[in-house]
Amino acid sequence: MDTNAITPERLAASPIAVPPLARNADLSLNLSENVRQMRHLEAGGVDILLYGGNANFHHLSIHEYKTILEFLANSAADDSLVVPSAGPTFGMMMDQAAIARDFDFPTVMVLPLIGQTTSPGVAAGLRFFAEKLGKPVVAYIKHEGYLEVDDLKHMVDDGLISWIKYAIVRDNPAEDAYLSELINKVDPKLIVSGIGEQPAVVHLRDFGINSFTAGCICLRPDLSLALLKAIQSQDYDRAAEIQKIFEPLEDLRNEINPVRVLHSAVASAGIAETGALTPLITELHADEAERVAIVAQALMNA
Repeated sequence: MDTNAITPERLAASPIAVPPLARNADLSLNLSENVRQMRHLEAGGVDILLYGGNANFHHLSIHEYKTILEFLANSAADDSLVVPSAGPTFGMMMDQAAIARDFDFPTVMVLPLIGQTTSPGVAAGLRFFAEKLGKPVVAYIKHEGYLEVDDLKHMVDDGLISWIKYAIVRDNPAEDAYLSELINKVDPKLIVSGIGEQPAVVHLRDFGINSFTAGCICLRPDLSLALLKAIQSQDYDRAAEIQKIFEPLEDLRNEINPVRVLHSAVASAGIAETGALTPLITELHADEAERVAIVAQALMNA
């Protein structure tokens, strides 16, 4: 596992995969199938793996957190960068910081919590977490008002932020007042687009931010890497072609549920048997799973 401090250049070297976490029927961790997913991503040239929402880290028990971190640290390739998550509640993230600080992960992402938060409160919570972890953390901006730009900038200036995952969904990603303010106050190379392949061109080309995270990358890491390289080389026609290939699966994720659809797609594409989903969410209905399987196979054959 790559344990070096994360630089903007490291972030720009690979799109960031956000894979599901495979489990057995009894909800225990399925080690072999998670390794299969890792090796598929690495074979496709993707060597940054972020375990967050798609891995259902929101619902981990504190009792299994250490086991999962041990697995991730010991299973990734030597040059793969692995970023686990913590939270979303304050008590949970602080308990997890006490565990994660004993590992060599260069950073940990804090999952966003909806409701019962204020921007200064979130900033204080992230500060407490980073100080207890002993490392800068990944801030995940997913909802308007969760963390205001000035509060985030203060943490960046204090060296508490490794990088920022920006994932507020807009009808038109080119019109984004928050992101425009953010890139004026924080180095854009510390910001990563966090909504998959579809807004990646606009975010990287028009706002100058650095790389992107994706879920559909778990099926075709080679194509997602090609998309990043096309954007970086300003071959936007090729980038648009690749986005179209990912679009049908991304549309189903938006229509049904991003986590549940990806969990099913990875299995139906033959990448890894993802198994049971941890409550409080459920697997797809049979008709939904069939639709996902058709689109997933098409993506694999593209």
